[in-house]
Amino acid sequence: MMRIAVYCGSGLGNNPIYAEQATELGTVLAQNGHGVVYGGSKMGLMGKVADATLAAGGDVIGVMPTHLQKQESVHVSLTEIHFVESMHVRKAKMVELADAFIALPGGGGTLDEYFEVFTWAQIGLHAKPVILFNVNGFYDALLQHFTRMLEEGFIRAEQKSLIRIATTADEVLSILNEEKHN
Repeated sequence: MMRIAVYCGSGLGNNPIYAEQATELGTVLAQNGHGVVYGGSKMGLMGKVADATLAAGGDVIGVMPTHLQKQESVHVSLTEIHFVESMHVRKAKMVELADAFIALPGGGGTLDEYFEVFTWAQIGLHAKPVILFNVNGFYDALLQHFTRMLEEGFIRAEQKSLIRIATTADEVLSILNEEKHN
């Protein structure tokens, strides 16, 4: 079993496909024996992933900074929850607990978490897969920008190759299975 850190919005977004795919991801991960590590909220896409994972029999570990407890509504049905002192500690704890990382659509916090684990992979601090779950083309502009960074000489080809992209929960699972066997 792998534990997968899932970074995503505490909102649902404007298109129902985001909630549908968050639910599908949680279900597929749990059905394939994987657990989820996430931000601990019952709101938005975060809540959808957690609820679906739990409903399909998977373990879900939440990691929430104490200052967000009221703002983000703690999910009370989790397998376990860790309350930590800051966002920095949250990110470090999630990296410690996870075997892989997935970024669903989200806002600045999601991008912050994604870029930190991507950067750490770039500089060799971990060798865990980092996946962009590009639901509904949400990350298309970011992927174009990665190409621009490569063309302009700010990242190398081997660094860009660390960017794993999935457009369905089944593609996420394929990447995880690939990585597990490497």
